[in-house]
Amino acid sequence: MQDQLDLNLLRVFDALLQDGSVTGAAERLHLSIPATSRALGRLRRAMGDPILVRAGRGMVPTPFALRTAPRVRSLLEEASALISADRDVTIADLKRTFTIRINDGVAATLASAAVEAAAAVAPGVTLRFVTEGSESIEALRDGSVDLDIGAGDVAAPDIRTTVLYHEHVVAIVRADSPLGRHRRPTLAQLCQYPHVSASRRGLARGPLDDALEAAGLQRHVAAVVPTFAVALLVVASSHYVGLVPQRLAEQYGQALGIRWVPIPTDLPEIDVRLLWHARLDVDPAQRWLRDTIRDTFCSPS
Repeated sequence: MQDQLDLNLLRVFDALLQDGSVTGAAERLHLSIPATSRALGRLRRAMGDPILVRAGRGMVPTPFALRTAPRVRSLLEEASALISADRDVTIADLKRTFTIRINDGVAATLASAAVEAAAAVAPGVTLRFVTEGSESIEALRDGSVDLDIGAGDVAAPDIRTTVLYHEHVVAIVRADSPLGRHRRPTLAQLCQYPHVSASRRGLARGPLDDALEAAGLQRHVAAVVPTFAVALLVVASSHYVGLVPQRLAEQYGQALGIRWVPIPTDLPEIDVRLLWHARLDVDPAQRWLRDTIRDTFCSPS
Protein backbone atom coordinates (compact mmCIF):
# COMPACT_ATOMS: atom_id res chain seq x y z
CA MET A 1 0.00 0.00 0.00
CA GLN A 2 1.37 3.41 -0.97
CA ASP A 3 2.39 5.89 1.73
CA GLN A 4 0.02 8.82 2.12
CA LEU A 5 1.38 12.29 1.44
CA ASP A 6 1.06 14.81 4.24
CA LEU A 7 2.24 18.37 4.71
CA ASN A 8 5.45 17.30 6.44
CA LEU A 9 6.38 15.01 3.56
CA LEU A 10 5.77 17.84 1.11
CA ARG A 11 8.10 20.05 3.13
CA VAL A 12 10.76 17.36 2.84
CA PHE A 13 10.16 17.14 -0.91
CA ASP A 14 10.53 20.93 -1.23
CA ALA A 15 13.76 20.94 0.80
CA LEU A 16 15.21 18.04 -1.20
CA LEU A 17 14.55 19.87 -4.45
CA GLN A 18 16.06 23.09 -3.13
CA ASP A 19 19.22 21.50 -1.74
CA GLY A 20 19.64 18.50 -4.02
CA SER A 21 20.81 16.29 -1.19
CA VAL A 22 19.50 14.46 1.86
CA THR A 23 22.13 16.11 4.06
CA GLY A 24 21.26 19.63 2.93
CA ALA A 25 17.53 19.00 3.31
CA ALA A 26 18.08 17.59 6.80
CA GLU A 27 19.98 20.72 7.85
CA ARG A 28 17.32 22.99 6.36
CA LEU A 29 14.51 21.16 8.17
CA HIS A 30 16.45 20.56 11.40
CA LEU A 31 15.98 16.82 11.04
CA SER A 32 18.43 13.98 11.37
CA ILE A 33 19.88 12.55 8.18
CA PRO A 34 18.33 9.08 8.79
CA ALA A 35 14.90 10.67 9.34
CA THR A 36 15.21 12.67 6.12
CA SER A 37 16.38 9.58 4.25
CA ARG A 38 13.34 7.65 5.50
CA ALA A 39 11.11 10.53 4.40
CA LEU A 40 12.66 10.37 0.93
CA GLY A 41 11.83 6.68 0.83
CA ARG A 42 8.21 7.43 1.72
CA LEU A 43 8.08 10.13 -0.95
CA ARG A 44 9.39 7.70 -3.55
CA ARG A 45 6.75 5.15 -2.68
CA ALA A 46 3.92 7.69 -2.51
CA MET A 47 4.85 9.42 -5.76
CA GLY A 48 6.04 6.36 -7.63
CA ASP A 49 9.21 8.17 -8.67
CA PRO A 50 12.86 8.22 -7.47
CA ILE A 51 12.67 12.02 -6.90
CA LEU A 52 16.48 12.31 -6.66
CA VAL A 53 18.99 10.07 -8.46
CA ARG A 54 22.74 9.76 -8.28
CA ALA A 55 24.83 11.78 -10.77
CA GLY A 56 28.52 11.52 -10.06
CA ARG A 57 29.14 12.59 -6.48
CA GLY A 58 25.85 14.42 -6.19
CA MET A 59 22.16 13.89 -6.83
CA VAL A 60 19.88 15.41 -9.43
CA PRO A 61 16.07 15.65 -9.52
CA THR A 62 14.08 13.55 -11.95
CA PRO A 63 11.95 15.23 -14.66
CA PHE A 64 8.85 14.33 -12.62
CA ALA A 65 10.30 16.02 -9.54
CA LEU A 66 11.14 19.17 -11.50
CA ARG A 67 7.62 19.34 -12.91
CA THR A 68 6.07 18.75 -9.49
CA ALA A 69 8.26 21.11 -7.45
CA PRO A 70 6.42 24.37 -8.32
CA ARG A 71 3.05 22.84 -7.41
CA VAL A 72 4.38 21.56 -4.11
CA ARG A 73 5.82 25.00 -3.34
CA SER A 74 2.45 26.54 -4.17
CA LEU A 75 0.64 24.15 -1.81
CA LEU A 76 3.08 24.89 1.00
CA GLU A 77 2.63 28.65 0.50
CA GLU A 78 -1.15 28.27 0.55
CA ALA A 79 -0.92 26.29 3.78
CA SER A 80 1.39 28.91 5.27
CA ALA A 81 -0.96 31.72 4.23
CA LEU A 82 -3.93 29.88 5.75
CA ILE A 83 -2.15 29.46 9.08
CA SER A 84 -0.68 32.95 9.23
CA ALA A 85 -3.50 34.97 7.70
CA ASP A 86 -4.51 36.49 11.03
CA ARG A 87 -1.06 36.58 12.58
CA ASP A 88 1.62 39.20 12.48
CA VAL A 89 4.86 38.37 10.70
CA THR A 90 8.14 39.83 11.88
CA ILE A 91 9.50 41.02 8.56
CA ALA A 92 12.97 41.66 9.99
CA ASP A 93 13.25 37.94 10.82
CA LEU A 94 11.82 36.76 7.51
CA LYS A 95 13.94 34.25 5.58
CA ARG A 96 12.38 33.69 2.19
CA THR A 97 13.18 33.79 -1.51
CA PHE A 98 10.75 35.59 -3.79
CA THR A 99 10.87 34.89 -7.51
CA ILE A 100 10.00 37.92 -9.64
CA ARG A 101 9.53 37.68 -13.40
CA ILE A 102 10.39 41.03 -14.92
CA ASN A 103 10.81 42.78 -18.26
CA ASP A 104 14.45 43.66 -18.96
CA GLY A 105 13.75 47.35 -19.48
CA VAL A 106 11.91 47.50 -16.16
CA ALA A 107 14.52 45.38 -14.36
CA ALA A 108 17.32 47.78 -15.26
CA THR A 109 15.58 50.64 -13.47
CA LEU A 110 13.72 48.84 -10.67
CA ALA A 111 15.71 45.80 -9.56
CA SER A 112 18.47 47.57 -7.62
CA ALA A 113 15.98 49.82 -5.83
CA ALA A 114 13.81 46.82 -4.96
CA VAL A 115 16.76 44.92 -3.53
CA GLU A 116 17.89 47.90 -1.45
CA ALA A 117 14.41 48.63 -0.12
CA ALA A 118 13.80 44.99 0.83
CA ALA A 119 17.25 44.46 2.37
CA ALA A 120 16.89 47.57 4.53
CA VAL A 121 13.93 45.98 6.31
CA ALA A 122 14.37 42.23 5.77
CA PRO A 123 18.04 41.27 5.32
CA GLY A 124 17.11 37.57 5.22
CA VAL A 125 15.00 37.99 2.08
CA THR A 126 16.36 37.10 -1.35
CA LEU A 127 14.82 38.59 -4.48
CA ARG A 128 15.34 36.25 -7.42
CA PHE A 129 14.72 37.98 -10.74
CA VAL A 130 13.99 35.87 -13.81
CA THR A 131 13.54 37.02 -17.38
CA GLU A 132 10.30 36.95 -19.27
CA GLY A 133 9.56 33.85 -21.28
CA SER A 134 6.13 32.88 -22.43
CA GLU A 135 4.53 35.24 -19.86
CA SER A 136 2.17 32.37 -19.03
CA ILE A 137 0.04 33.01 -15.96
CA GLU A 138 0.51 29.34 -15.07
CA ALA A 139 3.82 30.30 -13.45
CA LEU A 140 1.87 32.52 -11.04
CA ARG A 141 -0.69 29.79 -10.47
CA ASP A 142 1.80 27.00 -9.74
CA GLY A 143 4.02 29.16 -7.52
CA SER A 144 7.18 29.07 -9.64
CA VAL A 145 6.82 32.86 -9.93
CA ASP A 146 5.66 35.00 -6.99
CA LEU A 147 5.28 38.32 -8.79
CA ASP A 148 5.24 39.43 -12.40
CA ILE A 149 6.34 42.98 -13.27
CA GLY A 150 5.98 44.12 -16.84
CA ALA A 151 3.83 45.66 -19.51
CA GLY A 152 1.44 42.75 -19.88
CA ASP A 153 -2.18 42.78 -18.80
CA VAL A 154 -4.00 39.62 -17.79
CA ALA A 155 -7.76 39.13 -17.58
CA ALA A 156 -8.18 36.13 -15.30
CA PRO A 157 -10.34 35.87 -12.16
CA ASP A 158 -7.55 34.38 -10.05
CA ILE A 159 -4.85 36.90 -11.03
CA ARG A 160 -4.58 40.21 -9.19
CA THR A 161 -3.00 43.25 -10.85
CA THR A 162 -2.19 46.86 -10.13
CA VAL A 163 -0.51 49.56 -12.21
CA LEU A 164 2.88 50.61 -10.83
CA TYR A 165 3.47 53.49 -13.22
CA HIS A 166 2.94 54.72 -16.78
CA GLU A 167 5.88 54.59 -19.17
CA HIS A 168 6.71 56.44 -22.39
CA VAL A 169 9.04 55.40 -25.20
CA VAL A 170 11.71 57.88 -26.28
CA ALA A 171 14.42 57.94 -28.94
CA ILE A 172 18.05 57.72 -27.87
CA VAL A 173 21.18 58.77 -29.76
CA ARG A 174 24.82 59.21 -28.90
CA ALA A 175 25.46 62.57 -27.22
CA ASP A 176 27.54 63.87 -30.14
CA SER A 177 24.90 62.91 -32.76
CA PRO A 178 23.51 65.86 -34.77
CA LEU A 179 20.04 64.47 -34.07
CA GLY A 180 20.56 65.02 -30.35
CA ARG A 181 20.87 68.76 -30.91
CA HIS A 182 17.20 68.92 -31.85
CA ARG A 183 15.02 69.31 -28.76
CA ARG A 184 12.11 67.77 -30.63
CA PRO A 185 13.19 66.18 -33.93
CA THR A 186 10.67 65.55 -36.66
CA LEU A 187 9.72 62.07 -37.82
CA ALA A 188 11.59 62.73 -41.08
CA GLN A 189 14.75 63.57 -39.12
CA LEU A 190 14.43 60.34 -37.11
CA CYS A 191 14.26 58.42 -40.38
CA GLN A 192 17.56 59.90 -41.62
CA TYR A 193 19.50 57.56 -39.32
CA PRO A 194 19.55 53.76 -39.08
CA HIS A 195 17.69 52.28 -36.12
CA VAL A 196 18.36 49.48 -33.67
CA SER A 197 15.24 47.66 -32.47
CA ALA A 198 15.07 46.00 -29.04
CA SER A 199 12.80 42.97 -29.23
CA ARG A 200 13.00 39.72 -27.30
CA ARG A 201 10.99 38.13 -30.09
CA GLY A 202 13.28 39.47 -32.80
CA LEU A 203 10.72 41.90 -34.25
CA ALA A 204 11.91 44.81 -36.36
CA ARG A 205 8.50 46.48 -36.61
CA GLY A 206 6.61 48.29 -33.86
CA PRO A 207 4.08 51.07 -33.18
CA LEU A 208 6.45 53.73 -34.51
CA ASP A 209 6.42 52.09 -37.93
CA ASP A 210 2.63 52.40 -38.09
CA ALA A 211 2.90 56.12 -37.33
CA LEU A 212 5.64 56.56 -39.93
CA GLU A 213 3.62 54.69 -42.53
CA ALA A 214 0.63 56.95 -41.90
CA ALA A 215 2.93 59.93 -42.49
CA GLY A 216 4.34 58.44 -45.69
CA LEU A 217 7.71 57.70 -44.09
CA GLN A 218 9.80 54.62 -43.40
CA ARG A 219 12.77 53.98 -41.15
CA HIS A 220 15.62 51.54 -41.76
CA VAL A 221 16.08 49.04 -38.92
CA ALA A 222 19.70 48.02 -39.28
CA ALA A 223 19.88 45.79 -36.22
CA VAL A 224 17.53 43.88 -33.91
CA VAL A 225 18.80 43.05 -30.41
CA PRO A 226 17.11 41.04 -27.63
CA THR A 227 17.11 43.61 -24.81
CA PHE A 228 16.92 47.34 -24.16
CA ALA A 229 20.26 47.14 -22.32
CA VAL A 230 21.98 45.91 -25.49
CA ALA A 231 20.23 48.64 -27.48
CA LEU A 232 21.71 51.24 -25.09
CA LEU A 233 25.22 49.89 -25.65
CA VAL A 234 24.79 49.73 -29.42
CA VAL A 235 23.61 53.35 -29.55
CA ALA A 236 26.45 54.46 -27.26
CA SER A 237 29.01 53.10 -29.72
CA SER A 238 27.35 53.96 -33.04
CA HIS A 239 25.31 56.50 -34.97
CA TYR A 240 22.13 54.44 -34.61
CA VAL A 241 18.83 55.57 -33.15
CA GLY A 242 17.19 53.38 -30.51
CA LEU A 243 13.79 53.34 -28.82
CA VAL A 244 13.74 52.64 -25.08
CA PRO A 245 11.61 53.40 -22.00
CA GLN A 246 12.11 56.98 -20.80
CA ARG A 247 13.09 55.94 -17.26
CA LEU A 248 15.83 53.73 -18.64
CA ALA A 249 17.19 56.55 -20.79
CA GLU A 250 17.09 59.02 -17.89
CA GLN A 251 18.85 56.66 -15.49
CA TYR A 252 21.69 55.47 -17.72
CA GLY A 253 21.90 57.99 -20.56
CA GLN A 254 24.44 60.38 -19.07
CA ALA A 255 26.76 57.63 -17.85
CA LEU A 256 26.78 56.03 -21.30
CA GLY A 257 27.10 59.28 -23.24
CA ILE A 258 23.58 59.03 -24.59
CA ARG A 259 20.94 61.71 -25.09
CA TRP A 260 17.22 61.07 -25.34
CA VAL A 261 14.69 63.03 -27.35
CA PRO A 262 10.89 62.79 -27.50
CA ILE A 263 9.22 61.06 -30.42
CA PRO A 264 6.94 63.55 -32.23
CA THR A 265 3.92 61.30 -32.52
CA ASP A 266 1.38 59.72 -30.19
CA LEU A 267 2.71 56.28 -29.34
CA PRO A 268 0.78 54.05 -26.94
CA GLU A 269 1.52 54.71 -23.28
CA ILE A 270 2.81 51.63 -21.50
CA ASP A 271 1.25 50.54 -18.21
CA VAL A 272 3.85 48.76 -16.10
CA ARG A 273 1.89 46.35 -13.92
CA LEU A 274 2.44 44.20 -10.87
CA LEU A 275 0.67 40.81 -11.00
CA TRP A 276 0.26 38.03 -8.43
CA HIS A 277 -2.01 35.08 -7.72
CA ALA A 278 -5.12 35.51 -5.59
CA ARG A 279 -4.01 32.86 -3.09
CA LEU A 280 -1.21 35.22 -1.97
CA ASP A 281 -3.52 38.14 -1.21
CA VAL A 282 -3.46 37.43 2.52
CA ASP A 283 0.12 36.15 2.80
CA PRO A 284 1.75 38.76 5.09
CA ALA A 285 5.23 38.37 3.61
CA GLN A 286 4.05 38.70 0.03
CA ARG A 287 1.81 41.61 0.95
CA TRP A 288 4.81 43.34 2.53
CA LEU A 289 6.85 42.83 -0.66
CA ARG A 290 4.05 44.18 -2.86
CA ASP A 291 3.71 47.23 -0.63
CA THR A 292 7.47 47.75 -0.66
CA ILE A 293 7.56 47.66 -4.45
CA ARG A 294 4.62 50.03 -4.78
CA ASP A 295 5.99 52.46 -2.21
CA THR A 296 9.42 52.47 -3.85
CA PHE A 297 8.43 52.69 -7.49
CA CYS A 298 5.13 54.52 -7.69
CA SER A 299 6.65 57.97 -7.86
CA PRO A 300 5.26 60.08 -10.70
CA SER A 301 7.03 59.53 -14.02
